[in-house]
Amino acid sequence: MTFPSHHFDIDGILKERFAMDAFRRGQREIIESVLSGADTLAVMPTGGGKSLTYQLPSVVLEGIVIVISPLIALMQDQVSSLQKAGIAAGCIHSGMMDDQKRIVFREMKASSHYILFLSPERVQKEGFAEWVVRQKISLLAVDEAHCVSQWGHDFRPDYHRISDLRALLPKVPVLALTATATPEVLLDISKQLGMKKPHRHIYGFYRPNLYYQVEILESEEEKIEILLSALNQVQQGRILIYCGTRKQVEMLHEELGKIYDGVGYYHAGLSSAEREKVQRDYDEGRLRILTATNAFGMGVDHPDVRLVIHFQIPANIESLYQEMGRAGRDSKNSTCLVLYTKKDKGLQSYFLRESDAPAEVLSRRWHALDTLIEFVEGGECRHSGILTYFRDSQRISRCGHCDICDPTSPRRIQRFRSTQIFAKKKKSVDLGPLSPREEIGKLALEGWRKDYASENDIPAFMVFSNKTLLDLVKKNPSTLSELEQVYGIGRGKVEEFGHELLQVLRSSG
Repeated sequence: MTFPSHHFDIDGILKERFAMDAFRRGQREIIESVLSGADTLAVMPTGGGKSLTYQLPSVVLEGIVIVISPLIALMQDQVSSLQKAGIAAGCIHSGMMDDQKRIVFREMKASSHYILFLSPERVQKEGFAEWVVRQKISLLAVDEAHCVSQWGHDFRPDYHRISDLRALLPKVPVLALTATATPEVLLDISKQLGMKKPHRHIYGFYRPNLYYQVEILESEEEKIEILLSALNQVQQGRILIYCGTRKQVEMLHEELGKIYDGVGYYHAGLSSAEREKVQRDYDEGRLRILTATNAFGMGVDHPDVRLVIHFQIPANIESLYQEMGRAGRDSKNSTCLVLYTKKDKGLQSYFLRESDAPAEVLSRRWHALDTLIEFVEGGECRHSGILTYFRDSQRISRCGHCDICDPTSPRRIQRFRSTQIFAKKKKSVDLGPLSPREEIGKLALEGWRKDYASENDIPAFMVFSNKTLLDLVKKNPSTLSELEQVYGIGRGKVEEFGHELLQVLRSSG
């Protein structure tokens, strides 16, 4: 049974049961939606306090709150914290003995309020359906809900079966939680989980303590040079270096280990024991610099990561944002540095070509990769673009702390020639200054792009990137066929706004 949220003193519960003086941004609104009995879609970045949105309702709502969570370690940590706070909680997973599971069921039966953590695989076990329909379930919370959607960046088949659980509990409200999801993915989450007119809450994508910086480079040698510059400039706190392949992870680890102390590596090819040791050494400070694939991250919550470097780009903006978001969890200034060469797009393209996903899924993934490249190649303010891309309820036009807004910031990583470099540097390409005509065209195109993006509620980089903008003013096309020869302007964009672009160029010329 649910009640209007004002029926409860949720501020008092927050202070007395969770030892917190105030809600973080968005938590109150999400909790009020849950307590009203509405299905609720909530998007809050990692570290934004998603867990409280089902933990607090478990204290209020009679019965069992079921939480679907993908990581055993996360379940165990939450159960331990809740039990210390005097809140009845438990988890059931494959690593438990039968007598341990019996204790959980016994405690559950004796409690009027209980929060039960389950893996997505658990709901498919024989006998689970018969058990769950006999229980008084007050809420079904699905963490990492983007995993239920084939359009998401981390689809998992086991999550797809959660819809079976929803069918067994049609009157139980659903809370779907994710750190990163586009509007299209949110629609699919709602559909897959059978949600009924869900309330949407999208908060917290703006991280004012993070400086976003992208370096577009000509060679891997340049990448190494700026990587070493970054490591030498960031002397305090942890550092994460994300790579696209296990081979690259191990190569960087080997080379950096010759120069710096406390360097480790992590990827899915390591054994469970090896991964646990790396995680423990990183947690306890024996490792300061970690090279890793995207296998390292979910459930990781270190407050003092001062630098996140993407040595190779991931497959989409969602993954990039999630991995960058592991910096500065303590709200202190930190830097997120993306190093990009054309070769990186080739790597992600290879992964897509080797995929056996359905054609429609692959088409969306190709589009997601193209969108990421447009973000990397620039538009307007990077933080503004992120907020618009994810449809955050908070929007800004200029952050003042990214490489687009403030390229001379003292927080920016500076590139220095290094005697420690372990590859030969190649000469970069200099495009040269713009002519007066080209400068006028550039300003006109920037203004048009900003207006078009605002009218369509999309980030400026999704209209076209800065690299495309410069190619436009250099080539100065006068026909649609010439426009198609401009970098980043395909047939779709020509059909969408080609005539407008040509008019802008004519008017500025």
